[in-house]
Amino acid sequence: MNKPVADLTRAIRAHDTEIPVASSLEQRRLRLYAALLFGDGALLLLGFAIAGLAYEGAWLEPRAMKQGQLLMPLFYTIALYNRTYCAQALTDWRFAIGKAAVALMIGAGLLNFIAFYLKTNATFSRGSFTLGLVFTFILIAGSRLGVTWLVRSIWGGRVRNCLVIDDGGPEFSERDSDRVSTASMDIDPFRNDPQMLDRLGRLFAARDRVVVSCPHERRGQWALLLRSIGVHGEVVSASAYELGAVGVRRHEDQGVATLVVSVGKQGLRARTMKRVFDLAVAATGLVLLAPLLLVAALLIKLEDGGPVLFVQRRMGQGNRFFSMYKLRTMREDGRDAEGARSTREDDRRVTRIGRWLRRNSFDELPQLWNVIRGEMSIVGPRPHALGSRANDKLFWDIDTRYWKRHSLKPGLTGLAQVRGQRGSTWEEKDLTDRLQSDLEYIAAWSIWRDMLIAWRTLSVLRHERAY
Repeated sequence: MNKPVADLTRAIRAHDTEIPVASSLEQRRLRLYAALLFGDGALLLLGFAIAGLAYEGAWLEPRAMKQGQLLMPLFYTIALYNRTYCAQALTDWRFAIGKAAVALMIGAGLLNFIAFYLKTNATFSRGSFTLGLVFTFILIAGSRLGVTWLVRSIWGGRVRNCLVIDDGGPEFSERDSDRVSTASMDIDPFRNDPQMLDRLGRLFAARDRVVVSCPHERRGQWALLLRSIGVHGEVVSASAYELGAVGVRRHEDQGVATLVVSVGKQGLRARTMKRVFDLAVAATGLVLLAPLLLVAALLIKLEDGGPVLFVQRRMGQGNRFFSMYKLRTMREDGRDAEGARSTREDDRRVTRIGRWLRRNSFDELPQLWNVIRGEMSIVGPRPHALGSRANDKLFWDIDTRYWKRHSLKPGLTGLAQVRGQRGSTWEEKDLTDRLQSDLEYIAAWSIWRDMLIAWRTLSVLRHERAY
């Protein structure tokens, strides 16, 4: 929470004005980084020593210790590169453990790769090496839990000094920060007053970050002051938030800057990983489920003689239309091309075999072909029918963020589906909950999350709202 004067500050008086002067936290961070850095090396060797004892029956067993010693420089190289030792790692144990685990796994992979080409991996003990990794991870994870507990218990979770300056701009608050107002300290960025600048210099001393909230016409002068004092400074901008700005690009030749409001499609590596995953799962699924699809097609045909597939126009990535395939679950005379009418639990349009298919989500299986064609992904925001409504409103009329979900390919399943957010949309909340999950998925995409969502989908194929 914001505090007028934090516990970590002391107040001094300059010309009858109290100034909260922060104590530097940089030394605290450096000591903790050093403790983690040296501690990780010791814990890595300890983990392999325990592994040697457990697997070979000898404490400090030579082969196990050699493996640990060879792994150490690779682990440190990755750890220093991937922010294993940073301020967030001191306060967020999940982040800290995740970064250390990545460094450990990549280091282990590189060691095996190098040993393979040097033809020395035959001297490795797979058992002690695997156990060494397991014990090392457990020990390092425990150290991260201990450090974050220590920081939270002794220092209140504070490892950085942040100051918020209220100069009459938009409301802004920052957790674990100090807060001052320009009115209470007689500060005016337009006033060329050495005494005032001295107060600002004392106020900003040892600050890791300063955030100023001021009217638009005062931003330029505050930016000049922040640069002149040499502190990491930020200026609150409600208009940039409304635009969805994610960065700033300077154009020195023209003397202007542009706000970056869209970052474009995923990077090549991310797109390649996602496409490989999609093709592998879709192709495997089509081969394994071919008998089930043939039986379902036969039953659909026998029930009323109509077509097996239902093809509906949906909106996909980049707001472009595509034809989505489903097994037909409704009578021919009851099909809704635009999806304007939500399916009810006792909907008479649904056939007998269609009801079973929908209940078990088997009617979606032909979309594996959409995945093969590159129109859909295994995981992504589900494509909605164009006529879908909630509270008698079209989806995009309910929330202006709706179109953001089309920045990725639509998915056969998604984060919203594994959270149980599926079925008919009678209330606006039915749509906004799904939209929030979709935007959360897009913002934090990773191939590992795709794999996890795909796995979790197996447990929610049958759903009480799928009718």
